[in-house]
Amino acid sequence: MAPFPSPGDPGDHRQPLPSAWPNDSYPVLRHVGDKLFRHIGKPIERKEDQRLVTGKGRFSDDFSLPGQTFAAMVRSPHAHARIRGIDASAALAMPGVLAVVTGQDLLDAGLVPVPHNPVPSTRYDVKLTAPGGGKPFIGPHLLLPVDKARHVGEAVAMVIAETAAQAADAAEQVEVDYEELPFVVETAKAFAPGAPAVWDEVADNVFIDSTYGDEEATDRAFAEADHVVKARFHIPRVTAVTMEPRAALGAFDAETGRFTLWAGSGGAVRQKRELSEVLGIRPSALRVLSFDVGGNFGARNRVYVEFGLVLFASRLVGRPVKYTATRSEAFLTDYQGRDLLTTVELALDKSGKFLALRADNVSNVGMRCVSLSPLSKGSGLITGSYVIPHATLRARAVFTNTMCTQAYRSSGRPEVTYAIERIVDIAARKLGFDPFALRRMNLVPPEAMPYRNAVDSTYDSGTYEANMDRVLELAGWADLPERRAAAKRRGRLLGFGFANYVESSIGTPKERSEITVKADGSIAVVIGTQPSGQGHETSFAQVVADMLEVPVAQVNIVLGDTDIVSVGGGSHSGRSMRHAGTVMALASDRLIEEALTRGATVFDVPREQMAYRDGRVVAEGTNLALDLFELAERTEADFGPLASVADNEMHTPVFPNGAAVCEVEIDPETGLVEITRYTSVDDVGRCINPLIVHGQTHGGIAQGVGQAMWELSYVDPDTGQPLAGSFMDYGMPRADGLPSFTAEIAEVISPTNPLGIKAGGEGGTTPALATVTLAVLDALRPLGVSDIKMPVTPLNVWTAIQKAKSNPNTDPEAWQE
Repeated sequence: MAPFPSPGDPGDHRQPLPSAWPNDSYPVLRHVGDKLFRHIGKPIERKEDQRLVTGKGRFSDDFSLPGQTFAAMVRSPHAHARIRGIDASAALAMPGVLAVVTGQDLLDAGLVPVPHNPVPSTRYDVKLTAPGGGKPFIGPHLLLPVDKARHVGEAVAMVIAETAAQAADAAEQVEVDYEELPFVVETAKAFAPGAPAVWDEVADNVFIDSTYGDEEATDRAFAEADHVVKARFHIPRVTAVTMEPRAALGAFDAETGRFTLWAGSGGAVRQKRELSEVLGIRPSALRVLSFDVGGNFGARNRVYVEFGLVLFASRLVGRPVKYTATRSEAFLTDYQGRDLLTTVELALDKSGKFLALRADNVSNVGMRCVSLSPLSKGSGLITGSYVIPHATLRARAVFTNTMCTQAYRSSGRPEVTYAIERIVDIAARKLGFDPFALRRMNLVPPEAMPYRNAVDSTYDSGTYEANMDRVLELAGWADLPERRAAAKRRGRLLGFGFANYVESSIGTPKERSEITVKADGSIAVVIGTQPSGQGHETSFAQVVADMLEVPVAQVNIVLGDTDIVSVGGGSHSGRSMRHAGTVMALASDRLIEEALTRGATVFDVPREQMAYRDGRVVAEGTNLALDLFELAERTEADFGPLASVADNEMHTPVFPNGAAVCEVEIDPETGLVEITRYTSVDDVGRCINPLIVHGQTHGGIAQGVGQAMWELSYVDPDTGQPLAGSFMDYGMPRADGLPSFTAEIAEVISPTNPLGIKAGGEGGTTPALATVTLAVLDALRPLGVSDIKMPVTPLNVWTAIQKAKSNPNTDPEAWQE
């Protein structure tokens, strides 16, 4: 890890706010625009950790209510089956059972499907449409199905009982009459002629089919190219494996007619809006409490059926109802990630300049569409970090009889980064170019920023070649031959994998901040962007502390309760710090303006004589001054609390970027891959807290490495059965399987927002699929191995080695001393 700079050091990045940025809708910051930061950029330890590590967290399953009951789900054992009937009589006769709820019961009660809006809503997202244009059919998301079960594990009924054990036992006694139907689980087979239809409304399973870019110019460039390389990649499916399996506690108050839900999520405000619509109630009749969230990564950003079911059940039985998923239920029914099939073609001239790119991306969304974020966000970045003048993309999404996919850390960007970095590497090896020189000569230069790529994404800023140079230096590129030779003497194959990356951060555009100065010496900041481990309570406090020139310890972040938080887009797409930072800066500015106005009244001086310095209002030319807390106490009786509110709508995306290197050693006898070094340089824009950003980078690397090496949510194509239902079946990254990372932060300030932030939570993940795979291929290349599928498990590597050894064109001395 790179050392943190101290104030005054050459690495001290304290800078004033940007004086201007291109979006005219942003108000001018009158009072904070010329400040030098005192807290921003410092590695302040997380304030929330004391609470979390001492068992005082407020996770969903920590909450219980007097008289609560418990819910268990009856889940389909079939990938696709018609529900001909449900007999709950045996379950209802069991001890402690209070009710059994079916999909028909919910329909009769007037409940409607979850109002998912899967098409991203900002102005600059790639807009995906149905074949031929128009709004796509996404598959209605009823809390419980009425007609069919469409994947293994889908909940088809709910049991409520006095205890969790009684509910689980009774769920096994609910008899469901199924008629098994043909199914399809593989992406490539979903749109093949004659594939079983998941929904009758979409006979060929293709519900999104859109094309972007200049097809005519792309075709012309390919026709004129000296070289064309083509490859097809499948980036398989994984799941988030959150520390806390999802849980929900619902309570209905018959006297007030009000519901309360405790459920960890990435955005309580959104959950409130969607669930109130499902239940057919006013939003004011539902309170959602979402405090500490034991892991998210996108998997908890959309409503789960159990959230609505416990609310309905509480009204039905007249008592609180709690549901906590087992780990196996989570493996089967948490929203999953990735699963992209992509075909990529790259056209080059004889010098190696990239001329054009074609891509055909097919996203497997599962049995209904919850989110198109992965396909949309990846679509805008198919050209990666490179100048590729012309490109054409066909973007499709298909239904299959699998669990729904959703945005998963860096949503869509690791997949397209993997594709572009793999195809560039293939081009270099096939055509005889040096892979690093080929990349370098085609990188977007800093003077081209803002750079508009061939599918209309405009990169805001970045120094891509500098990132590449720095990461190679940190990774010990100059000493690589010596390490290769040393590894060979130990009977190991050394591989060096490199990738550039650029990713995007957009997210839900609306955010609000409410700041109140308390007479007790604290400042309360209400924000709708809530954390799931990212350290928001610290980094958000750093921003407000700098804006108001007060100590960080005096700033408290209030979040997760929809009776207090009225607006907020939640935490996703790397939006949190940028959106929250912007509205907190605006609210701070307005608070200072209000403080100066009040100070002028208290001191009986003209408003223009007032100034704000070091957290105090000062009457210039006098000895009159009050700090914010004294002012709040002095003026509350006449003016009310000293407070401010700021709303903002931000559509302009930013593009974090960087480069990464993975170095591996492979045992050719067993196929075991050991990562010996991992190095990254990540441009996050302005870094609010480097300690937190480094932690995010380390976690992001582990998450990407996990998918590349071990993780796989495999569904058997012949039976439709998921084969990863526990930690016995699903490989996870562990501390003893990863080296200490060398991570460095680059700060190229973004001109798109007042704090100059890009994003720091997803950069570690974005290039990791490519770096690990390319490192393994680099190690195996002397054997004649040119491709390997993810994850690069010992079995997959060993199999590739055995095939290479049996190839008569392979040098038998290449893999052994």
